[in-house]
Amino acid sequence: MDDEAWKNTALLSDFVTFRPDNGKTVSAAYQTTEKVVYDDAAIYISATMLDPDPTNIPQEFANRDNFSQADFFLVTINPNDDGQNPFEFIVQSTGNQADAKISNGEEDLNWNAVWKSAVAITPEGWQVEMEIPYRAIRFSNSPVQSWGFNFHRKLERLNENHSWTFIDNSIGRWTQYDGLIEGFENIKPPTRLNLYPYASTTMTTFENTTDFDWSAGMDVKYGLTENFTLDATLIPDFSQVGFDDVVLNLGPFEQQFSEQRQFFTEGTELFNKGRLFYSRRIGAAPIDQFNVVGSLSPEEEIIDSPGKVTMLNAIKISGRTKNGLGIGFFNAITEKTEATIKNITTGTIRKSVTNPFTNYNITVLDQQFNQNSSIALINTNVTRDGKFRDANVTALTWHIETKDSKYNADGSFKLSNISDDINYPNTGYTFDNSFGKNAGHWNWEVGYNFENKEFNPNDFGILFSNNQQSIYGNISWRTLQPTKKFNRYRFNFYNQARFQHASGIYTGHFAGVNFNAQTKERFSFGANLNYGSENKDFFEPRQGTTSGIYFLQPQRWNVNGWISTNSQKLFQLNANGYHSSFPNNPKTGYGFSIVPRYRFNNQFSLRYRLNFNNTKDDQGYVDEVDNNIVFGIRDRKNYTNTISGKYSFGINSSISLSFRHYWEAVNYTNFYNLNTVGGLDPNTNYTSENVNFNNWNLDLNYIWQFAPGS
Repeated sequence: MDDEAWKNTALLSDFVTFRPDNGKTVSAAYQTTEKVVYDDAAIYISATMLDPDPTNIPQEFANRDNFSQADFFLVTINPNDDGQNPFEFIVQSTGNQADAKISNGEEDLNWNAVWKSAVAITPEGWQVEMEIPYRAIRFSNSPVQSWGFNFHRKLERLNENHSWTFIDNSIGRWTQYDGLIEGFENIKPPTRLNLYPYASTTMTTFENTTDFDWSAGMDVKYGLTENFTLDATLIPDFSQVGFDDVVLNLGPFEQQFSEQRQFFTEGTELFNKGRLFYSRRIGAAPIDQFNVVGSLSPEEEIIDSPGKVTMLNAIKISGRTKNGLGIGFFNAITEKTEATIKNITTGTIRKSVTNPFTNYNITVLDQQFNQNSSIALINTNVTRDGKFRDANVTALTWHIETKDSKYNADGSFKLSNISDDINYPNTGYTFDNSFGKNAGHWNWEVGYNFENKEFNPNDFGILFSNNQQSIYGNISWRTLQPTKKFNRYRFNFYNQARFQHASGIYTGHFAGVNFNAQTKERFSFGANLNYGSENKDFFEPRQGTTSGIYFLQPQRWNVNGWISTNSQKLFQLNANGYHSSFPNNPKTGYGFSIVPRYRFNNQFSLRYRLNFNNTKDDQGYVDEVDNNIVFGIRDRKNYTNTISGKYSFGINSSISLSFRHYWEAVNYTNFYNLNTVGGLDPNTNYTSENVNFNNWNLDLNYIWQFAPGS
């Protein structure tokens, strides 16, 4: 730090505690100082972090954008100083990097930039130096600029977080507390062009047949202006995507999977406004709108039918003006997918479209103001070639806080339209709004929402249930400063009454109370008690919510608890358990999860997870026979065993292994017909096989970051 570049530069110091003793001055033994300089190409940041015991600074290795048992230094840079959208750059004591874009206080660690850093352990503590090129951030082209900054330090050994400017944890978001560094002069936004070429080879073996394939393509990032960026993926390659955690699904709704493809996780905060974007729709299984299987003649059979749709390309344009207007445009195209059908009598071959050539589009306008509020308009559109269904959804969303950030209104209005679809009405709508307080010890929220019976965003989004309305509320109390025995604890109570929207029928009432805490020794624990009244379930019978047919779900009481031991120790244990009882009903359920983790050293760790669930006398839909809706009484039991391990050769190279086995058995004891008042009448004629479902996954992964960004 005695380099000539740092001489005669202002020293930034006087850190205060952010957690757990919010606002407490940091002792001289653990103070942090930093300097900021700049030139025509980049910003340079140096920091010195004092520690009287530097030999015990935690230094567990981790991959990029992952956190481990290590101290870190973090800087947020907000060129617009808007209190809501800073860039974040982190260096751990091992030298490992992480970076993120922040939106409304939420970190998007999928965002990646190319920048440089280095660390050194010294007799006084440790030091870090960072070079952040201007192409990594977005700022206006003004002669003199003032940028929002804050600096954070994590001391893992002491369980403390420090910050350069005081962040009051009783009110507002942490991004609203930036300091201001003034006098950046004559810096110009550079041309921002990044090319990410990629290539892969694959070998697939199935039933003693081995196939080889290869692919190549490129991702492009281009700065259209100083504030807007174009992202494009050409000939997409998703060969590095891991497996989905598939389970046996006997319920009325689809299983939702998390997104693993980087293009759809990085920089998508604008497109997630209104929760209308479920990116797994792109490249999913064909919609098969006209039921190719059901339309076959007795002489025909399907000899080939692709299980997923191929994406051809996708682009994103996003950014935010200095006045706080965010603009986003997303477009993706998938190719036509066909099933191959053979006439077994004549030998002729024909093709049938299971998914047409399809265009997916999102447009977003998001105006932020007052450093804490925003109003957004978002439209999603799916256009399919030919006589297939098209879908359009528009939403207006708002989050408005008072100037002092104590009170807020949060809500949305959405409108969906489906054309060329004989199975659903065309237009649906939904509304949600709540008022709340989010400051101090006591916080509360009250609200009302509904989805009408025609609302359907599922061509591009995901919604499990419509034709519902609810009145809801919650109230909570939290600590703001540690006590003699606890770092923090919190109580929360929620209450909700539900009705069917179209008919206004009361369907049920739900309430609960929960508690969570962390002790001074970093032992975390919590418990929940939940209640559900007898409720009318219009979804389980699979007849549509307007049919008037429902199943009367029994009254339910559920209690669960969880623990998590100190993660800094070599051995850590996470565990939870629950028990559900149903008064006046034979159904019962219980389950638990145990997750031990052992860290052998700073390079090698193993984690095991066991999940177990057991439900006796479960009641659910099975079949429809002779106009009867058949329900079964069944015992359900499932295990999930997962073991994962990672060995880090350094901060840029690691190998990991993940193995998962999921097993569920379903044993039917009796069958019933659903009656007109939601009850069950005996059916002695129906028979059904029990279910034994297994799913095995093995994922072996080696990563080498041989150059920044590659």
